[in-house]
Amino acid sequence: MTRIDAHHHLWDLSRRAQPWMDGPWADPIRRSYTLPDLLPHLDAHGMDGTVLVQSSSSYEETAELLAVAAGDGPVRGVVGWADLTDPALAEVLAGLPAGLVGIRHQVQDEADPDWLVRPDVLRGLRVLSDAGLVYDLLVTPRELPAALTAARALPGLALVLDHAAKPAIAQGDWRPWADLVAELAGLPQVACKLSGLVTEADRSGWRPQQILPYARHVLDVFGPDRVMFGSDWPVCTLAADYDDVFALAEAATGLLDDTGRAAVFGGTAARVYGIGPGRAARQLADAS
Repeated sequence: MTRIDAHHHLWDLSRRAQPWMDGPWADPIRRSYTLPDLLPHLDAHGMDGTVLVQSSSSYEETAELLAVAAGDGPVRGVVGWADLTDPALAEVLAGLPAGLVGIRHQVQDEADPDWLVRPDVLRGLRVLSDAGLVYDLLVTPRELPAALTAARALPGLALVLDHAAKPAIAQGDWRPWADLVAELAGLPQVACKLSGLVTEADRSGWRPQQILPYARHVLDVFGPDRVMFGSDWPVCTLAADYDDVFALAEAATGLLDDTGRAAVFGGTAARVYGIGPGRAARQLADAS
């Protein structure tokens, strides 16, 4: 079984600030994180590869992440950043080095909850579809209705829902998150990351039983063939270490058979991002 951590970050604060670190809450992770910092965690859990995900809206960062992927390490693909509203987006993407498997933008930080369905953004998403790239949806429940509209408008674009759309676990909120996620799961080109849930719970006092219903809802509505494990390291360390995050994912998938667990812990990511045996990302919708 190929094991893939489908969501982690690296950043170098000596090169650029991370604007989302906007308060004392981020002090525990306000330092640089490099691939050598991550490798012991990957080795401890038998991870064969990773997907490295952007953390700032910067072409310079994307180029640096692609340089990491071009090395001999475990990074198999990069979800970088690009300006979806740029009329020259197709040319920009064509000029990037190999290793780019997807694009992500911090939609959750946009003032407009309908940002994803702006005409210029939809045009950019169509460019990604034509380029065979995945789009990672970084949204909260507030932006889920727009994500649904965009997904329905672009059935050929492979989409990955990051962090299960960040349910408000600490507040015990269930609806409308659960219903909207189920609607999104009804679209065959959408997959979901089992990631980022510990930081949506009470960061200092979370318990597995508080998080597992949300994780199992994701597995129920998407099915293991469209769910992928991601550590969200090092952001996860605000609430839990890598071992705890992995153990939580193992508990969530405990009722699955071997085939289902193999999908969540590697097979789905390999197929959707086109980074391992199986079909490339653009074939996800066609296969369903």
